[in-house]
Amino acid sequence: MNIFRKKAVSTNATTPLNRVLGSFDLTMLGVGAIVGTGIFVLTGVAAAKYAGPALILSFIIAGLACAFASLCYSEFASMIPESGSAYTYSYVAFGEIIAWILGWDLVLEYGLASAAVASGWSGYFQSLLAGFGIHFPTFMTSAYNPEAGTFIDVPAILIVFIITLVLSRGIRESSKLNIIMVFIKIAVVLLFILVGVWYVKPDNWVPFTPYGFSGVASGAAVVVFAYFGFDAVSTAAEEVKNPQRNLPIGIISALAICTVLYIIVSLILTGIVPFTQLNVKDPVAFALSYINQNWAAGFVSLGAIIGITTVLMVMMFGQTRLFYAMSKDGLLPSAMKKVSSKSQVPIVSTWITSALVATFAGFVPLNQLAELTNIGTLFAFSAVSLGIIVLRLKQPNLTRGFKTPFVPVIPGLAIIFCVYLMMQLSTFTWKGFGIWLLIGLVIYISYGYRNSKLNNTANLEK
Repeated sequence: MNIFRKKAVSTNATTPLNRVLGSFDLTMLGVGAIVGTGIFVLTGVAAAKYAGPALILSFIIAGLACAFASLCYSEFASMIPESGSAYTYSYVAFGEIIAWILGWDLVLEYGLASAAVASGWSGYFQSLLAGFGIHFPTFMTSAYNPEAGTFIDVPAILIVFIITLVLSRGIRESSKLNIIMVFIKIAVVLLFILVGVWYVKPDNWVPFTPYGFSGVASGAAVVVFAYFGFDAVSTAAEEVKNPQRNLPIGIISALAICTVLYIIVSLILTGIVPFTQLNVKDPVAFALSYINQNWAAGFVSLGAIIGITTVLMVMMFGQTRLFYAMSKDGLLPSAMKKVSSKSQVPIVSTWITSALVATFAGFVPLNQLAELTNIGTLFAFSAVSLGIIVLRLKQPNLTRGFKTPFVPVIPGLAIIFCVYLMMQLSTFTWKGFGIWLLIGLVIYISYGYRNSKLNNTANLEK
């Protein structure tokens, strides 16, 4: 039973998908995925519960982990321009069983992250409507929680289906809409910076580390969620013009832009409002209301809705391309690789993703599942970084459009940072992650191994 069979590297593989994306589109796709829930929601919780004013250090630690990992992703993306991100890369570096584990792990990341983001969108949207005196009946305002009288989150389900309709129209149309929304939310973040900087009181930064370094580290493990999304850029590989050049530019540029914005926003946020008061759902808008700039707070709330919409769009996009890649390799049913002749998108994968995300977002309370998203992604980052070291040793002559500098130091640092952040997560999260991987192994043994394209090829050669 050869569970470690590997895919060969193919740099000129034909694809039924539409190659229309350039480096600017990819940068905007990355910023669209990264700037959203992290900056508009998590900053407040992380400051109040974990890091205090030292939130900036949490963002720097998480940013470094992702920066090192992004350099590794960039080398893989320039070497293997196919859909599937970490799943496809590990198929080449480690073999099928590890690729399946990574792919199944990414299903957890994209699926739960999309559902969590849809729930966050619902909260902001309902707050905006409440400002106009419009309220949903209580039973349809949030996921299943009989004690609170809620049973289904209708706005979350609606936004998932709206995003699905946009994605099913084609990558060019989705990319154009994403670029427009990214410019709007960057403008809103800049508005917060320009208004808020005049109200910063350095006294609010004292004490700087109220919970010690352990609080800073725990904060980093939480806010690392804010950086997820740059790996979604690599899932678009089969829809990129000149992927060997454009993918590394898109990945690194998106991460650099977002890191600078996060650091500035976290400094201003904790400088305006005492960190103990920041445990709110909308910390950026709350800070502007705190200094009586309600007009700006209104713009920020609207921008947050737009910002979170782009995150949801890119996360769901990543999930559909992952299903497509795994189906193409035979590890998932072949229907999931069906591409629409009109829009040139994997249409079955898109609607299956929509149904799964809508179910999670509509019915499942996701307060503890955000950590599962974090552990899944950090695991993927670690595997990709290790893969760079393995391929440099085993296949040093492969064509690489971009080379990770200082190998094995940079990949080694990525692994150390990511594993350290994983160790900060709760026992519940580790147990949930283990159960998820066990379910995945059962599916692989019962379906994936027998139907694998590599298995069929091996049988034909006998």
